[in-house]
Amino acid sequence: MSDQTILIADDDANIRELLTLYLKKEGYQIVEAADGAEAVAKTEQLKPCMVILDIMMPKLDGLEACRQIRKSLLVPIIMLTARAEDEDRIMGLEIGADDYVTKPFNPREVVARVKAILRRTSRQTAGSDVEVLRFPELEINLSEYTVTSYGQTVSLTGKEMDLLWHLASHPGRVFSREQLLTSVWGFEYCGETRTVDTHIKRVRQKIGAREDTPWDIKTVWGVGYKFEVKQ
Repeated sequence: MSDQTILIADDDANIRELLTLYLKKEGYQIVEAADGAEAVAKTEQLKPCMVILDIMMPKLDGLEACRQIRKSLLVPIIMLTARAEDEDRIMGLEIGADDYVTKPFNPREVVARVKAILRRTSRQTAGSDVEVLRFPELEINLSEYTVTSYGQTVSLTGKEMDLLWHLASHPGRVFSREQLLTSVWGFEYCGETRTVDTHIKRVRQKIGAREDTPWDIKTVWGVGYKFEVKQ
């Protein structure tokens, strides 16, 4: 994966040109795609450090392109959407997108979100003092960016991994949704707290959290969430 290559997929050449202009100023190399099928093919071939996908594209729409990319790669994905409905946003997040931006957008906002996501990715790949968290039947490996639950490898998106690691690194501590938005999504993120709820739901489903597991992501009603290790 190139540390400086970003793929921009949008059937609007003006959008591609605008984002290319701003991102190149920040030192990134840009690869363009005009439809979803081309985006999937170029992502698999070039393995960029980031993919920006428009939802409404020919051949494959952005949601389907995101699904196909997620089958083999954990590359960070930002979705562009001209529709502001919550359902569209949540759908994109549920199938593996790391963030979304609603059109019309300020290109500086897109650049800020790209930088925030890549800073997090850089910190993760650079390592930390503690790189593996182990609980009964659960291992979270930050250096390899993998999660194993009951002996099975679990595929998490970048944001899902960030969220699980942040909670599991502080077992028993309660975080509000606003605190999680700040810590996991970054100061630049101007999202809704419902985004946190959506990601928590997905992480719970993927790691197999249930009543009889020795750990769980607990909802603290009226406050937020905590990672709890049961005695």
